Amino acid sequence: MPGSVLTVFSGWLAFQGRGSIHQVMIAAAIGALLGDLLSYWIGARFGPRIWHCGFLKKRQELLKIAELVFFEHGGKSVFFGRFLGPIRGLVPFVAGASMMPPKAFLLFSLISGLLWGISYPGIGYLGGSSWQQAETILGRLSLLLLIGLAATVILTLLRHHFLPKHNSRHRRNRTKMK
Repeated sequence: MPGSVLTVFSGWLAFQGRGSIHQVMIAAAIGALLGDLLSYWIGARFGPRIWHCGFLKKRQELLKIAELVFFEHGGKSVFFGRFLGPIRGLVPFVAGASMMPPKAFLLFSLISGLLWGISYPGIGYLGGSSWQQAETILGRLSLLLLIGLAATVILTLLRHHFLPKHNSRHRRNRTKMK
């Protein structure tokens, strides 16, 4: 399961009272930063040697995209790459393999990791709140529809029961018009 989906789901679980949203946000930010640091270190240490390894062979197109993004945007790619799912884990690797200065990488990764750690669980938390509001609105709307349906049925039955002559005249007039 992708980490972003799990993180959003964790925010939703926090809304449901299954944990603290603050702890989820802290864990997500720390996990994002540690994941970036590990990917950067692997890229810096082994990048050129493992570029064409088995598990990266399937990801060559994504690696090329990540590399292009990195070379065009440098540190900004580390920041924005965090929020671009398919290349999220590859940009730090490319930054390491390209020998981006560690301090610059750490700065961009720290800021984006903190924002990601707040926003993704926050989406799940707010989604839980919105879902609860949607359930309330849907419940009220369903009740209104049920009342409207019941009123229509009752009025139709009353009309057929108390106005039978009107109904037969109305049917005769409709058949004459055809």
